[in-house]
Amino acid sequence: MKPQYKEIEAKFDKTIAALENEYSSIRAGRANTAVLDKLSVDYYGAPTKINQLASLSIQEARILVVQPYDSSVLKEIEKAILASDIGINPQNDGKVLRLTFPPLTEERRKDLCKQIQKEAENAKVAIRSIRRDALEVYKAQKKKSEITEDDLKVCEKDIQDATDKYCKDIDDISKKKEAEIMEI
Repeated sequence: MKPQYKEIEAKFDKTIAALENEYSSIRAGRANTAVLDKLSVDYYGAPTKINQLASLSIQEARILVVQPYDSSVLKEIEKAILASDIGINPQNDGKVLRLTFPPLTEERRKDLCKQIQKEAENAKVAIRSIRRDALEVYKAQKKKSEITEDDLKVCEKDIQDATDKYCKDIDDISKKKEAEIMEI
């Protein structure tokens, strides 16, 4: 994109990064510490992320170990995991929590693919919203006679081309994630 579109491109990049972050938290049948990234625990009155309260490690391909730095918070972490939508019951041995990821069923894989498609569509909506806002700025400039009709047409074409490119990138990312889910 041209230099005057750097701000628009930065917003597009943030949308792609948010989508990839969202996909990293989708459980894919093997242990992944990212599934706990969104979970918070009330720690001395302040909501605190689990990865700040505990060491997260992958013991085996399907076992995630959560070892709190302060053992008094172990029960709270367990409650947060049980209350979340990740669908795993932690095993508490008094010192650490073990999360065993079961193999995915065909039905669960299809549900995850639907979730992936929904997130991809949300990202595309965000991209189109950024495009709409950017075009409004250029149309306002045209109305104030700051740019010509030809300049506006060039801006519209450039922004539309970028929008199409980023929507294609979103499709590629979602297809890759779906393939990952279906192959496991």
